[in-house]
Amino acid sequence: MSIDVNNESGTGVDEQALLDVARYALARMRIHPLSELSVIVVDADAMEQLHVQWMDLPGPTDVMSFPMDELRPPMKDDEEPVQGLLGDIVLCPEVAKRQGEEAETQHSMDEELQLLTVHGVLHLLGYDHEEPDEKAEMFGLQAAIVDGWRTERGLTGPSPAPTVS
Repeated sequence: MSIDVNNESGTGVDEQALLDVARYALARMRIHPLSELSVIVVDADAMEQLHVQWMDLPGPTDVMSFPMDELRPPMKDDEEPVQGLLGDIVLCPEVAKRQGEEAETQHSMDEELQLLTVHGVLHLLGYDHEEPDEKAEMFGLQAAIVDGWRTERGLTGPSPAPTVS
């Protein structure tokens, strides 16, 4: 799996954890091991510009996903995954920090960025949360991936609850 993490935000983030959680999520979703993903960490001003440009919404947001080849997980066990360019996930640590502090189960900025990375991966793979049934599926899958990754790393305590709306 080729995953690039590029921190342009000026804020120190755990880039290795972002790389690891993205790799774990893609493996768990059975994405071809030669597929490519880019994770970009930006400041609030850059995120706000992207948010306005692409969503026509004001202010910075926590995560945005920009799919390229619109890869999807294999639907059957014997189906082979397709190789391709997944696309870009853009994260904003300033928003992540605030969300982590305001969450029901408070958690760190890095924990929130890890959750948002998984959220972004799922969006790149075609998952969405506009409808209640879609939201239940996506957030359930997101929690399972984050929990599995945290367990594999020996991390204790509750996983961050989804703060992405």
